[in-house]
Amino acid sequence: MTAPQRVAVLNGPNLNLLGERQPEIYGHETLDDVRALCQRSADAAGLELDFRQTNHEGELVDAIQQLRHSTVGLVVNAAAYTHTSVAIRDALAVVTAPVIEVHITNVHRRESFRHHSYLSDVADAVIVGCGVQGYELAIARIAHLAADAARSA
Repeated sequence: MTAPQRVAVLNGPNLNLLGERQPEIYGHETLDDVRALCQRSADAAGLELDFRQTNHEGELVDAIQQLRHSTVGLVVNAAAYTHTSVAIRDALAVVTAPVIEVHITNVHRRESFRHHSYLSDVADAVIVGCGVQGYELAIARIAHLAADAARSA
């Protein structure tokens, strides 16, 4: 019997405050709600879920490096690090599986400094402005890509 395929969902700084921090912008769902949504999405796709959050850039880089060959895909909401971190971008550039960048809000309708992403050019897809449903969409897309890859193998 083969081990289940794993999807990783990595969350950056301040996402631990979802539901509390600016709910008029980010909504009322908490990070636990997002985790539960991701678990349901992974279960529906037959995937194992690895869900993490950190407020520390180096820990996010370490997680990406650790997971770079062991998942069928990475969903990354690097939060503010999206707009500042070349280190996270460089770590994502060596991931062999699909990478999907997710943002809860439409960053293009927000402050100008949020319009640029250091991650988008190494991501296979970018989902913005769909609320926490963006995570669900990203996991579904990774499941689809993993199934395509398995059929092609």
